Amino acid sequence: MIIITMRLTKLTLILMLFFNGLMAQNTSVKSLFCYGDIVPAQVTGFDYVVLESAWFTSEEVLFFKNENKNVLAYISLGEVSETAAFYATISSETLGKNTIWDSHVLDIEAVKTQEVLLQEIEKIVVNKRFDGLFIDNIDNYTIYGPTPQKKEALISFLKALKTLYPELKVMQNAGLEILEETYHFIDAVAVESIASDYDFDKNNYRLRDKKTFKSRLNLVKSSAKTYQLPIIAIEYANSKVLKTKIEKRLKTSKLSLFIGQIDLQKIPNWYFK
Repeated sequence: MIIITMRLTKLTLILMLFFNGLMAQNTSVKSLFCYGDIVPAQVTGFDYVVLESAWFTSEEVLFFKNENKNVLAYISLGEVSETAAFYATISSETLGKNTIWDSHVLDIEAVKTQEVLLQEIEKIVVNKRFDGLFIDNIDNYTIYGPTPQKKEALISFLKALKTLYPELKVMQNAGLEILEETYHFIDAVAVESIASDYDFDKNNYRLRDKKTFKSRLNLVKSSAKTYQLPIIAIEYANSKVLKTKIEKRLKTSKLSLFIGQIDLQKIPNWYFK
């Protein structure tokens, strides 16, 4: 009886350590997402910092890296803005327009598009020495996006990227529906607007309806359990009142959480003590 009790106690401790480890994995990741020109000295102690590379010199990137664990540069693998330096080069290859963000849908299967993207990534990784990439618009390649037929081309591109830069840190934004095929090539996942739901037509910050919120949260939890990747929730608020409501909604989810304004052009005021 004593031996059985000791074994059960040991098993209980192991299970507690395992689940506490999973909980710690989900809650310990501190992230900042900002695409504006910010002062590097303001950004310290983050596990992930996601930036727009055009704003910063290699020396400034080094400062970010010294003060934070992983410094990633934003790049979209699904769309391109007309203001992007390389837009003119691949404009004839695009497949349509996203009117919300005034951007154009990429054809990642096109050789010219692949070449231009790899050139941009080389500037980010080799010239500016970012730790990795935050790859946006991956949901374009799901059944809910404009180019699900290009999914295999995306996977091939990610595979080639991993071969070229095996140490590259990659965070995927959205696209949980194809995570089964992308998770081999990434280190973390970001998911926007689980609890919040910005209304682009009315420029209004708000909470998501409860039914959709629960559905999205269940998908995120299922993905976290299946693929054992850090998942960061990116939520949007323009007031501390809404921020608090979002935090309350996600409190029991154990997800890592970043809350900012919809354009992500500055560090939210609530990050400054």
